[in-house]
Amino acid sequence: MTVATARPKGLAVELGGLHLAHPVLNGSGTWDAIAAMRTFGAPARDELPFAAFVSKTITVAPRGGNPPPRLWETPAGLINSIGLPNKGLEGFLARDLPELATLPVPLIVSVAGFSLDEFAVLVEGVADRPEVAALELNVSCPNVKSGCVIGSERGEMAALMARVRPLTSKPLIVKLTPNVSDVVPVALAAQEGGADALSLINTLRATAVHPRTGHPWLGAGQGGLSGPAVRPVALALTTQVAARTDVPIIGMGGIQSGRDALDFLQAGASCVAVGTENFRDPGAGARICDELAQQLRAQGMDSPVHATAAARARMRIA
Repeated sequence: MTVATARPKGLAVELGGLHLAHPVLNGSGTWDAIAAMRTFGAPARDELPFAAFVSKTITVAPRGGNPPPRLWETPAGLINSIGLPNKGLEGFLARDLPELATLPVPLIVSVAGFSLDEFAVLVEGVADRPEVAALELNVSCPNVKSGCVIGSERGEMAALMARVRPLTSKPLIVKLTPNVSDVVPVALAAQEGGADALSLINTLRATAVHPRTGHPWLGAGQGGLSGPAVRPVALALTTQVAARTDVPIIGMGGIQSGRDALDFLQAGASCVAVGTENFRDPGAGARICDELAQQLRAQGMDSPVHATAAARARMRIA
């Protein structure tokens, strides 16, 4: 298994069978590795600030995304209504995968289907490729047949895992949505269905009003809120899921510093993902990793694994 480029020693972690040099990943769609390599050349690849790289979510058919405007900045975050623009499965395999395969870290490909069959097509199409270390199942899209968002209903999640788990032995990471009344049953269904890891949270549903017309600003009417504003919600949901599940968790939501990253580890996460902060600081992943190492030492912890294990042990006792 590929091992990520080194950051400070003593930060190695395991994530569902992946051996990572440190616990900092990117949030899907928040750091364009291909554009960075084309613009800055080899340094963008060789100095990648993440221990594994998560691709932008791909769908079976190409998508142009939502109509503009697509972004709205809030005082403590960002609302995006990007709409999953991508080249589709065939375009990704032919054009993006060869470039992403040159990254010096494990590649996790994020996929989203609008039905169980679409998820199956994506998993079959991606998982057999040797360049791909793991898959992330983005379950925030509605199931066209049932009308339910797959990640919001336990039965839908169980059906998804029953459909796709037999298709590959590679790690499957399920990315959970916070837009549910209770995320724990969905997380348990994913674990029981064979998920190797969970990631949370995805964005919170949000909207913005045009300051002159009073109409919705975003072209699609609404979008998803990310950034510091969602961090307390993300920490709460991470804690809830960590207390009830056994698989590793990638915690995300408004992480800006090493202290923020440590908070997620102490909420039971094994890894963290940096998203919105990448737009302000493309090198945030490396900085946060270095700061996390300092925070761990200050807390008397010898590794992120120590922080996670202590958190989960405390939850079991409670």
